[in-house]
Amino acid sequence: MNIGILAMQGAYKEHINILKTLGVNAFEVRYKKDFDNLDGLIIPGGESTSIGKLIKTLDIYNILKDKIHNKLPVWGTCAGMILLAKDIESQDDKYLCEMNIKVIRNGYGRQLGSFNTYSNMKYIGDDINMVFIRAPFIQSVGKNVEVLSVVDNKIVAAKEENMLVTSFHPELTDDYRVHKYFLDMVSSNI
Repeated sequence: MNIGILAMQGAYKEHINILKTLGVNAFEVRYKKDFDNLDGLIIPGGESTSIGKLIKTLDIYNILKDKIHNKLPVWGTCAGMILLAKDIESQDDKYLCEMNIKVIRNGYGRQLGSFNTYSNMKYIGDDINMVFIRAPFIQSVGKNVEVLSVVDNKIVAAKEENMLVTSFHPELTDDYRVHKYFLDMVSSNI
């Protein structure tokens, strides 16, 4: 199994380390050639505006969008969720516009609003360590989007077909269950 991690910003190395611990071939994705032989892709956190600009500057926007549209399993964490969303509250500029969700950027506030909690996630279990850093949340979901987790009455994880999103950062914990769930999504697609 070959999992690429969009390596523009954020904790992409942490995702790679976890996947390698789980016995998966994981590597950085930055250029068109990196999309060859991908079975799945993780879009990590960072700053969504910067990542959005970089994917266009590096000329990978179209291939990235096409791969996701053509059912490549993809998981967006934090900024990755914003990049995948079809609608972003109070923002006209959109990015990949693939997932039928509306997100609120910095939904929990700025850096000082960052926090850690434990909650449940459908199909995975209870007491999942959830690290929120300037986190967005999902304000609303469209048809065919399944809500997987809610924290403080805010949607923080969802799935639509080949797309998984989380507001939180599982890569910053030693709980690998969300990564394993994504790998199961990828396995069922191979």
